[in-house]
Amino acid sequence: MNLESTKVVVEKSDEYIFNALTDVKNFEKLMPENIAKFEVIDENCFEFGLKGMPEIKLLKKEAIPNSKIILGAASSKLPFNLTGNIVALDANKTEVQLFFDGDFNPMMAMMIKGPIGKFIETLVQNMHKL
Repeated sequence: MNLESTKVVVEKSDEYIFNALTDVKNFEKLMPENIAKFEVIDENCFEFGLKGMPEIKLLKKEAIPNSKIILGAASSKLPFNLTGNIVALDANKTEVQLFFDGDFNPMMAMMIKGPIGKFIETLVQNMHKL
């Protein structure tokens, strides 16, 4: 299952956005209002829960300076990656887009496609809060 958010333009440099996204505690600022739990496990891992949804632990898997960050599920029960693409438009303007790539059975994919799509859209729309 592959989903992608809209592209948003943030009035910050690509370096600033990259550094903000590599600091996992900043993801709390991006979360939807219905967040029930947010806990930083260490500098590469955090766990969050939304009301009515299971808690998810994300690990920082890869970071390519100023252009990409990849987070992945810490559990093999729900294998997925969340990738943030960062593109500098000029010195203080950056385009950000999120991609969700998960390996789910068709029934599970059908159930979570809507909520996950809404979730990554909320994350990207909140990028200006960084």
